Amino acid sequence: MQRKLTDVGVRNAKTPKKYTDGGGMYLHILKSGTKCWRYNYTYLGKQKTLALGTYPEFSLKEARERHDAARALLARGIDPGEFKRQQQEEQRTLESNSFEVVAREWFQHHLSKKSESYYTRVTAYMEKDIFPYIGKSLISELKPPDINKVIQRIAGRGALDAAHRAKQSIGQVFRYAVVNGLAERDITADLRGALPPTRRKHFPALVEPFDVAGLLNAIDHYQGMLTVRAALKLSPLVMLRPGELRKAVWSELDMENKVWVIPIRRMKAPTEVKLENEYVHLVPLSRQAIEIFEDLRPLTGHREYIFAGQKPRQPISEGSVNNALKNLGYRGRMTGHGFRSTASSLLNEQGFNPDAIERQLAHKDKNPVRGAYNRAAYWWQSKRSTV
Repeated sequence: MQRKLTDVGVRNAKTPKKYTDGGGMYLHILKSGTKCWRYNYTYLGKQKTLALGTYPEFSLKEARERHDAARALLARGIDPGEFKRQQQEEQRTLESNSFEVVAREWFQHHLSKKSESYYTRVTAYMEKDIFPYIGKSLISELKPPDINKVIQRIAGRGALDAAHRAKQSIGQVFRYAVVNGLAERDITADLRGALPPTRRKHFPALVEPFDVAGLLNAIDHYQGMLTVRAALKLSPLVMLRPGELRKAVWSELDMENKVWVIPIRRMKAPTEVKLENEYVHLVPLSRQAIEIFEDLRPLTGHREYIFAGQKPRQPISEGSVNNALKNLGYRGRMTGHGFRSTASSLLNEQGFNPDAIERQLAHKDKNPVRGAYNRAAYWWQSKRSTV
């Protein structure tokens, strides 16, 4: 078979028409100027056309190679057009059953009911530590050693907690795949003991009155960002978790009744409770706390978040308070979460009702009936503890 086209001829061709190369292959220039490679052939008495790609994405040499492969199929009694369609369908099937695709389906079914922070955290380490290594693999063909390499790579950089969370999430994706007929079993069950156990870490906290007095004095002289300073000063007064504090919004404050009303969806609670959002956590506001809020109002009162960060529509970062404490010289001695332990220790030592303290810490009462009665009964005791 004699070929007629040349590289130079193909590159310089401009007129919209068909330029024959031989053996049914030709270059078709459309009115839009797009150059398309085509192959006309006959199969079972029917005239058909096979697309071989576009130029310059596929050179003349590459188009001819595709043409030769199609002719070889035809010589064996195989319709090259149908063969191409089946290959594309198989590829789509493989891609739709890849670990990443299945995981993202799991995101929608499982994580959509979780908090925004949890959703962001899980998707972030999936995209960073898992998808680059097994994301393209067919989930049904993955083996325990494949998963082990992923989690050991994470653990190897000193992130043992993250490695355990990654293994847990991978297992959840596999169980989702099993339910939907995409995998036979959860292979992470074979990796039990592959990672050393994690040790529960307690947040550093000061519990001696003299040390706490020194910390409060240091906070008063903090020279950093005003919203961070305010968050620091408020931390020992409200007994909240750092995330609950930094995401405070002005609409939650009831200054007339001197109380901070936090929707349960912003607190640490089971997902179903957050979704129902039928409860609130009440934080009595002392005179000092109210003064801190009033001092901030001219600065952030026109924004949603009380402790606004450098970006107008976002609060201060998660590590702001901890970084400030480190700058004050309390690295390893005190954390934002540690203020809760400090308050609990000192209030218990002073004889306050332990149940009232637990209630103000928003610790869940394991007895629901007792918890329901205590919610109102401990309010005034909680108010005394924060004032």
